[in-house]
Amino acid sequence: MLNVIWTTFFLLSFLAAGYQAFVLGHAEIWTLMVNALFDAAKSGFTICINLTGMLCLWLGLLKIAECAGLTAVLAKALAPLFKKIMPEIPENHPSIGSIIMNMAANMLGLDNAATPMGLKAMEQMQELNLKKDTASNAQIMFMVINASAVTIVPINILMYRAELGSSNPCAVFIPILLATSASTLVGFLAVAWTQKLNIFNKVVLAYIGGFALVVGGLAWYFVSLPDEMRLQYSTAAGNFILLFIVFIFIAAGALKRLNVYETFINGAKEGFEIAVKIIPYLVAMLAAIAMLRASGIMDLFVAGVEKTLLFFNADTSFVPALPTALMKPLSGSGARAMMIETLKTYGGDSFEGFVASVIQGSTETTFYVLAVYFGAVKIVKTRTALPCALLADLAGIGAAIYLSYLFF
Repeated sequence: MLNVIWTTFFLLSFLAAGYQAFVLGHAEIWTLMVNALFDAAKSGFTICINLTGMLCLWLGLLKIAECAGLTAVLAKALAPLFKKIMPEIPENHPSIGSIIMNMAANMLGLDNAATPMGLKAMEQMQELNLKKDTASNAQIMFMVINASAVTIVPINILMYRAELGSSNPCAVFIPILLATSASTLVGFLAVAWTQKLNIFNKVVLAYIGGFALVVGGLAWYFVSLPDEMRLQYSTAAGNFILLFIVFIFIAAGALKRLNVYETFINGAKEGFEIAVKIIPYLVAMLAAIAMLRASGIMDLFVAGVEKTLLFFNADTSFVPALPTALMKPLSGSGARAMMIETLKTYGGDSFEGFVASVIQGSTETTFYVLAVYFGAVKIVKTRTALPCALLADLAGIGAAIYLSYLFF
């Protein structure tokens, strides 16, 4: 699947660039394409180098948590749920603890912590995978949930809105929570359907109900705060939880009489090895994405959508936010740049900026996530992971646009 997508990106880029050069007379497009290609290769390597430090830090801490028995405790607590949705994983397997910590970090918007935990989970699940070049059912379920993870505290988006002049940066808080919940639910149901899982039973419904209560409770708490305190509290809560997790890991290791320092070093060494593994996969995907962006094909698509809506006399107010929607599955930094540009152009409190912000918070960089996570364990046959993840993205984008009209 990734092979088809990668090749298609390049072919579409050449066709779009040819249209601009020979039909519209934009000969400079070839220079833009070459520069984008070289910049992408450099960027892919730079991202991996920058990621190395975080991988070493968090995989070192995770090694302490694993040796101290914390991941086993998490696995035991959630064994009934994972037995239903990931039956390939044995009870109390350490990958369950890593999966849960990854999801918790994603929910809190702690991307730097989530990625190393997710990579560790993929490696642990790969040990159970009989076909090493092909994604297992459990890995697919994890990847789709990860790529559509519920975001409870979208700290970065709230900060950008505040910096760009929004009088109420937290107005997008509830729409983002609802839209990202819709994305995760659709992704989960899509994987469950393709894998023929029986999820309509007491165990799964009880866990989902409990999760909904926790998310709803946190949402209610933050909504009840005054506008000027919401961003401050959410930022402080995320940072506190992050440091508290570090404290718990180290304290648990000390109580177990582990050599905490050596255990950390052993885990950190794995981080460097993983960073080296993912370089070619990330460079390949970023190169294809850069070509697609530089070719102008997304601008052509947005223009086509706007003309189609006008033909049917439909509202086009959300169209300026579509570049963010198109870029987000491809590139997180690219989508962030699109959101910022929309906020700058239309204003921090504009409807266009509101939609772009909600879309940014309710979708994930699907191709980046798949390239990094599957690349780390050398999986090239992703089976249904990409279609299900893209379906979740589509649900998140659709929900974001609908909710923006509802809440704005």
